[in-house]
Amino acid sequence: MNTPPVPPSHEIRALQTATTVTVYQAYRPAIGLPAARDGRFPAEWKRDRMTWIKPSFLWMMYRCGWGTKEGQEVVLAVEIERAGLEWALAHAELSYYVRGVHPDQASWRRSLRTAPARVQWDPERDLDLTPLPYRSLQLGLSGEASRRYADEWTVSVRDVTPLAREVHAAVRAGERERAAALLPVETPLDLAVPRPVPAV
Repeated sequence: MNTPPVPPSHEIRALQTATTVTVYQAYRPAIGLPAARDGRFPAEWKRDRMTWIKPSFLWMMYRCGWGTKEGQEVVLAVEIERAGLEWALAHAELSYYVRGVHPDQASWRRSLRTAPARVQWDPERDLDLTPLPYRSLQLGLSGEASRRYADEWTVSVRDVTPLAREVHAAVRAGERERAAALLPVETPLDLAVPRPVPAV
């Protein structure tokens, strides 16, 4: 029996088309439901605050508890322009200091203060939301990046809470093949992205 290869330790995998990439977020109903209905974030969505987007559906499920955590009851699939994601990554800084990547901690802090995006690598999750030995991207957007995300890059917003519940129900029922078949197909993105060296 062939064992599938383990992905690289730091790689962006996402549901994608030639021009778009899908990321996930979870919100309280007052924000999530209007966003899904109108295909854009409502005025109540604060464009001056940092927002974190996740290309991994299962990492989002870990973060929001399959849409059961308070304030994260509505899970959104936000399709954004690939060019927007490329811009954010080109202007991003790692969220933590790495010796050998940054000249020193002071220069990293200066870069982090001015960067409109920050890259964080967290363990990817399996269907049980158990950590895997490779990483998944979280991308924090603030300032210009946050405003562009909400008002320029967003192509569509879908409520995928029913999908989250269906996958979770299949996992709880022991129907792992069915659960896996329901997951969005996330393939590697060929984009330059800040990666820690050495890998953490």
